[in-house]
Amino acid sequence: MASAAGGGAAGEGEWLKVAELRATVQAQDPHAKIAFRNCLSEVRLPFHAHAQEVDNLTLRRFLRARDHNVDKAAAMFLKFLQWRREAAPDGFVPEEQVRRELAQDKVCMGGVDRTGRPFLVAFPARHYSANRDMAELKSFVVYLFDKICARIPRGQEKFLCIVDLKGYGYSNCDIRAYIAAIEIMQNYYPERLGKALMINVPYIFMKAWKMIYPFIDNNTRDKFVFVDNKSLQETLRREIDESQLPEFLGGKTPLIPFKDCAQQPESV
Repeated sequence: MASAAGGGAAGEGEWLKVAELRATVQAQDPHAKIAFRNCLSEVRLPFHAHAQEVDNLTLRRFLRARDHNVDKAAAMFLKFLQWRREAAPDGFVPEEQVRRELAQDKVCMGGVDRTGRPFLVAFPARHYSANRDMAELKSFVVYLFDKICARIPRGQEKFLCIVDLKGYGYSNCDIRAYIAAIEIMQNYYPERLGKALMINVPYIFMKAWKMIYPFIDNNTRDKFVFVDNKSLQETLRREIDESQLPEFLGGKTPLIPFKDCAQQPESV
């Protein structure tokens, strides 16, 4: 059975519930067995090599997101399958669909944290609400999550996020976009976010945060960590080794804009 190192230890009872969840999903959607292969491109492992393992880990994340309630997890997963068919009918979001968002370099790929989880760095001050198209932004969020999840190694299931709010102002504030991104993450990428380190946080963002907060579920809320400037370096180095820390934060690794990352592999 697959290792549970990246998402917490799984006992026999949990794997039995995963099997029950699989049966429930397939009973309600005859195409689910095929969909396991065609619609889950956010996972890293090739389906032809580790299909059963990938499926089980994916199902387990949905199960955990619904506190091991099989019926609720099945409803969530079936909704995910339908959404995925519409959001990424080819199995992934092509760069052409999000080229304008990519050009702004508002999110970059980093290295890995001390546990081996990949991390990304977001720069909300590079986002301007007046210029965004909501449909493209949602596709961009899917593109980002697919990219970072594709980097998660075996034995891990989560990623880390650093949100650098330096320079953030009124023109960058976009409540609708934040809520849309959070809903995509919670509903369709459950149990993927390990932690979000919020750094260089200005007062104006805290006003926006109060509006966003009610839309974040309890489990996800605990993953957002607001880092005081005085403890910034201590916190970052506790999470990330200097060799992996971005250069602009005092480390040795250059950030890679998402537009320069490797092409998304075709679905199989």
